[in-house]
Amino acid sequence: MKFLHLIWGALMRRKARTAFTLLSVVAAFLLFGLLESVGSAFTQVGQSIGAAHRLITAAKTGLMTPLPVSLERQIHTVPGVQVVTSETFFGGTYQKPSNFINVLAVGRNFWHLNTSMRLSAGARRAFAQTQTGVIVGAALARRFHWKVGDQIPIKAMIYPRKGGSYTWTFDIVGMFRDRMTLREQVMFFRWRYFDEAAQFGRGTVGWYVEQIGEPKQAGRIAQTIDALSSNSGHETRTQTSSAFAADFYSQYVDLGLIVHAIMGAVFFTLMLLTGNTMAQAVRERTPELAVLKTLGFSNRAVLSLVLAESVLLVLLGGALGLLLAGATVHVLQGQMGSQLPMLPVAGAIWLRGAIAMVAIGLVVGALPARRGMRLSIVNALAGR
Repeated sequence: MKFLHLIWGALMRRKARTAFTLLSVVAAFLLFGLLESVGSAFTQVGQSIGAAHRLITAAKTGLMTPLPVSLERQIHTVPGVQVVTSETFFGGTYQKPSNFINVLAVGRNFWHLNTSMRLSAGARRAFAQTQTGVIVGAALARRFHWKVGDQIPIKAMIYPRKGGSYTWTFDIVGMFRDRMTLREQVMFFRWRYFDEAAQFGRGTVGWYVEQIGEPKQAGRIAQTIDALSSNSGHETRTQTSSAFAADFYSQYVDLGLIVHAIMGAVFFTLMLLTGNTMAQAVRERTPELAVLKTLGFSNRAVLSLVLAESVLLVLLGGALGLLLAGATVHVLQGQMGSQLPMLPVAGAIWLRGAIAMVAIGLVVGALPARRGMRLSIVNALAGR
């Protein structure tokens, strides 16, 4: 307790400088918490659909290279594969270019594989019976004030209709909900309608999704599936859904690189600021440290005291920053719903944050602590 009292007293004697440094640490870890929340949301997209039991087969040359629809029957014969369906990225905008919508043309068995999407039996029947029918996520419907029965024009990003028009008109026949609301921003329509109405791309799909019975056999099953197309013009690469999601998003943005670059710049600046604060603190407290040594404090004790002060300062600011990040995410999700891909600031983020806090505290306190440890009592008391 006496040791902690000494550290707290040292911090309080420099209230203005401590407050400014503490505020900087809070801001740094607020940003850390927000970026980690976004990064975790994108990572969990692939993991949330049962990656251990699911494989995705796409063209080896890239996700925008189509695969023949005939491959579905061959994949279904592979031992261990229980269900196969297909998905094709369609994309589109509604009313204006800024209103992007993730639209997918899906094959049969799609709803059988995606049981986490809560959809009524009536909506499933209507989807199967309506040529132009679409199923939209509940969050997407709220965003544009859509309801079942509405006809909505979607401007395709890639595929024009026969005749050259990029405007496709769909009939909303149902809405689904999902435990991960980020997925509620998607719209699905029948691949058969796409195949009949598209100007090009007929007889092809974007990728295949396979449900497998035994996760331990995933490697073998993936190799067998890829062997079906070896030495052909459409060689495939089969991987887990989490890996596929990472590949998909990496086509648009390297989220990990962005997060690490921003946090690297923030933490580097933070270390310079906190390190300068600790260095000034040790210089100002040179007589106090000399008195402590006179009273019997060893060099190691002085070293520990300065390091503990540095770590405590970063821990206090970091904890406040992560608490603010958690509150900010909660408020933003309440106001914007699933339009904002963020997850709560949970234990894993706190653990990474705590490790970063301790590491930064030790790094910035190392040089001042070493100076305090090597302090000469005679020189310090003489003012030299």
